[in-house]
Amino acid sequence: MKLELRGITKRFGSLVANDHIDLTVEAGEIHALLGENGAGKSTLMNVLYGLYQADDGEVLLDDEVQHFAGPGDAMAAGIGMVHQHFMLIPVFTVAENVMLGNESTKALGRLDLAAARAKVAEISSRFGFHVDPDTLVEDLPVGVQQRVEIIKALSRDARVLVFDEPTAVLTPQETDELMGMMRQLKESGTSIVFITHKLREVREVADRITVIRLGKVVGEAAPTASNAELASLMVGRAVELTVQKQEPTLGDDALVVEHLTVVDPIGQLVVNDVGFTVRRGEILAVAGVQGNGQTELTEALLGLQHRVQGSIMLDGTELIGERVRTVLESGVGFVPEDRNEDGLVGEFTIAENLMLDRSEAPPFVRFGNLQRGALADFARKMVEEFDIRTQGIDEYVQNLSGGNQQKVVLARELSRDLRLLVAAQPTRGVDVGSIEFIHKRIVAARDAGVPVVVVSTELDEVAALADRIMVMYRGRIVGIVPGDTPRDVLGLMMAGETPAEGAAA
Repeated sequence: MKLELRGITKRFGSLVANDHIDLTVEAGEIHALLGENGAGKSTLMNVLYGLYQADDGEVLLDDEVQHFAGPGDAMAAGIGMVHQHFMLIPVFTVAENVMLGNESTKALGRLDLAAARAKVAEISSRFGFHVDPDTLVEDLPVGVQQRVEIIKALSRDARVLVFDEPTAVLTPQETDELMGMMRQLKESGTSIVFITHKLREVREVADRITVIRLGKVVGEAAPTASNAELASLMVGRAVELTVQKQEPTLGDDALVVEHLTVVDPIGQLVVNDVGFTVRRGEILAVAGVQGNGQTELTEALLGLQHRVQGSIMLDGTELIGERVRTVLESGVGFVPEDRNEDGLVGEFTIAENLMLDRSEAPPFVRFGNLQRGALADFARKMVEEFDIRTQGIDEYVQNLSGGNQQKVVLARELSRDLRLLVAAQPTRGVDVGSIEFIHKRIVAARDAGVPVVVVSTELDEVAALADRIMVMYRGRIVGIVPGDTPRDVLGLMMAGETPAEGAAA
């Protein structure tokens, strides 16, 4: 089926999320939609899927104009979407999930679950998905859950499939398997729109690439285009994609974690007997699929977790049991994985956010009074040094782009006298240009002798920054390996496989 979007425009108040976008996807083509986070890719696909109504423009399927009042109309026309966050009921079986919302019935209105099982088995066999219709979704690995999403769309005769950032929660091996599935679907005549901001994946699987920047189409490219060319189209300038760093100059052990255990509020063991050491002048990257204990580990380091056992020693001082403010005042810098929830106050100005963890003492507060002059001088210096694109230091942080918000967090944390930097998902939701800047600042902190713990689900980021890599799986450390460990080895470790003898560092 041929898909064509003509002049699609979508506004949210004064914000133009999609600005007269044209896009054509031929039958049996994998068409990648590439752009930074916030470029308008998902908004465009939500218009296609009937979740949003376009203010201008039209959608055509096989040259016929379509009018979708909602996702039901889009699905009926042959459009399916595989969302980044799966739309599945964990306690339902695969077959029950596939038939949900599209139930077939037998006599007396009873559900025809056997027909759903047969449909799952037929599609699974046709594409080699190897999915058991009777398995509970909660018992399936993430990669197999994604196959269920694909089967669900195909069971409704989808001839155009939209994959919205589909690799965000997958291991490298699962990502490779997904690419193979996409090729199979293409060969069967399915048209695919592949939304992503990952350059390697685009070049590997796409037939054509359309790049969106700030809600507009800024160019098309072939998969033979270089990463540098694609990044330049995304950002609008040349981008240095390789992190330049020298061999580390290692000092003494700074952070020593032993037998660390964290129990969540419902009593589950989310960090299980973890131990590791980080030396001064070293970046230890923590890798793993999201949800394997990395978040709870970083929160334990900051004193944000309360059901904690074991030891966290920083320069010989025990941090477990200390208040968060005490941990911060001891010289720990923290870049949280969710900047809007844990790193910034959107209704505060840039200047106010830059003093959030220094609001009780000089130079910004004296005798309980805010020193506005000192704060303004500091804020202007940070805006310049960290290249924060803003109208001024009194602009509200919520009005900044994601990349500039992250720069505010980094400026605040890196401007302190640090003894440890903990950076969780430091470039999540950040454009390629800001990623380049953030990586340089993290490496500069390491070169200044600061021990750094980086937690990231992006293997490219892990490989670019790490001196050593610690892989977590289900709350445990699978292994700690050198920073140049191959992606395929890391991928196996992320799935729980212990590295080969001699690979550990």
